[in-house]
Amino acid sequence: MFGTIRKHQKWLWIVIITLTIISFVIFFSPYSNLNDRGGGRANFGSINGERISQEDFIKARSEVFLRSFCLTGRWPDDEAKRGGQLERDIYQWMLMIQKLEQFGIQVSSDMAGQVGQGMIAALQRAKVIPSREAFLQQVLPSNGFKLEDFERFVRHYVGVQELVSTLGLSGKLVTPQEARELFKRENEELAAAAVFFSASNYLASVTVLPDAVTQFYSNRLATYRLPERVQVNYVKFELTNFLAEANAELARMTNLDLQIEAAYRDGGTNFLREVEAQSLDEAKRKIRDANRKQAEAQAARRKAADFANPLFNLDPLRAEDLSKMAKENGLAVGLTEPFDRENPPADLGVALDFAQKAFARTPDDPFAGPIQGSDAVYVIALNKKIPSEVPPLEQIRPQVVSEYRYSQALILARQAGADFYQTLTNGLAQGKTPAAIAAAAKLKLTDLPPFSLSTRLLPEVERHLNLNQFKHIAFSTSPGKVSDFQMTPDGGVILYVKSKLPLDEAKITANLPDFVGVVRQRRQNEAFNDWFRREAEKGLRDTPLARQEPPTMTPAPPSAKKS
Repeated sequence: MFGTIRKHQKWLWIVIITLTIISFVIFFSPYSNLNDRGGGRANFGSINGERISQEDFIKARSEVFLRSFCLTGRWPDDEAKRGGQLERDIYQWMLMIQKLEQFGIQVSSDMAGQVGQGMIAALQRAKVIPSREAFLQQVLPSNGFKLEDFERFVRHYVGVQELVSTLGLSGKLVTPQEARELFKRENEELAAAAVFFSASNYLASVTVLPDAVTQFYSNRLATYRLPERVQVNYVKFELTNFLAEANAELARMTNLDLQIEAAYRDGGTNFLREVEAQSLDEAKRKIRDANRKQAEAQAARRKAADFANPLFNLDPLRAEDLSKMAKENGLAVGLTEPFDRENPPADLGVALDFAQKAFARTPDDPFAGPIQGSDAVYVIALNKKIPSEVPPLEQIRPQVVSEYRYSQALILARQAGADFYQTLTNGLAQGKTPAAIAAAAKLKLTDLPPFSLSTRLLPEVERHLNLNQFKHIAFSTSPGKVSDFQMTPDGGVILYVKSKLPLDEAKITANLPDFVGVVRQRRQNEAFNDWFRREAEKGLRDTPLARQEPPTMTPAPPSAKKS
């Protein structure tokens, strides 16, 4: 199906095909707990009278996970799972797939391939993944997915876009006059100036009293509570220690340069762009470096597996055996600093799965690995778990004092803003200008660049408050007037709207065609969402979702191997 990716990304497949990562680790799918055990049946309800099989649910769940990762760079979090949002997304996605079949929407392999290629490239540009081969060889399998899961998701995703376009057609009816008025409303600019009251400017005026700091700490104990943390011992297998093996592996790839040259002949500048190289020689170097890094990782994982296998086979399993076996093998053992579930040890160059596997450890099941990091592979053993706690004041006094000082400065800034507003309104009533009143109060009136409702960037403002909040203040204030004092996260602001600037007719003429397309797209989505909301109310009434309860799932048997 993904012929387009294979056709246009031969260099990618050169990297993938030439190396296969060998590991004894079993990676668990995020839907592994749905597998049958002993032939049990699961009840997932039905959609529009069509019964949902466990296989349908598992496939949809995998696609929802992939959709989240490909569109946001993150997998669904625990909050989404606990709050039921994940289940709603799964059932709504299954309803969407059913509608694709009912409307007979077919997606060509070429189109799906191009979109899939674009998704991977977008993840790479956003630095969510280091490379395409990392996504296909590491990210997908380490999270329990196969290439066919990704292919199926992309095909359905493209189909949904076609469904939106078809069913949202009525929303695309926009008259030229209506579009013109909308364009003027969103693009007419204001000239304005602002006085910002920032807490940082009032820090020097704060007096820190010990009793006040103690009271401040006592009132905010929940803020200072540390989450549950864990420490693990680890044996580290650095990738660079396997450079010789990697070079030997590269030497056996006698036709690698020929494959790269063939890919370059087929793709030309597109090939160079995808490899992010300026020349064929640079492309060869980059691809060889990628292969070398993969070969180092493969060798490191093999070595880590050789070390870990006897460890996992001990009976009973005891955490201290990691150090004993490491000493026997002449390997050093490290100890991490305490870390929580969301922040794995930064100095190890590991991802979130390191923390997840560490927190899954128990005294009876203390080991995990090999775990891949950016520059090393790790085998870990539980050292200790540290319960959630509130550190005593003396332990974190500098932090508490700093936060107390800022909180008091914030109060002073807001009081100064409220006082100046009274001074400003009195001065305006006497015929004075905002600039003169601000100067007399020794405050800075900052002239702002012209802005409109469509402005997306205004650094002078965004240092102090959210741009949308600022626009709301500005466009609800009449030209020639000043706004009320408005509190902001770092203090407050008073805005003086000087005037509304005339919109250039040439700008309207030049930009109106593209703007019409934006309005049509916006209304198309709104029309589709209205349709889908009605369909969901009818089609999902016979699912556990309608009863606000999760589907009945059969747990999987425990695995003897660690991951």
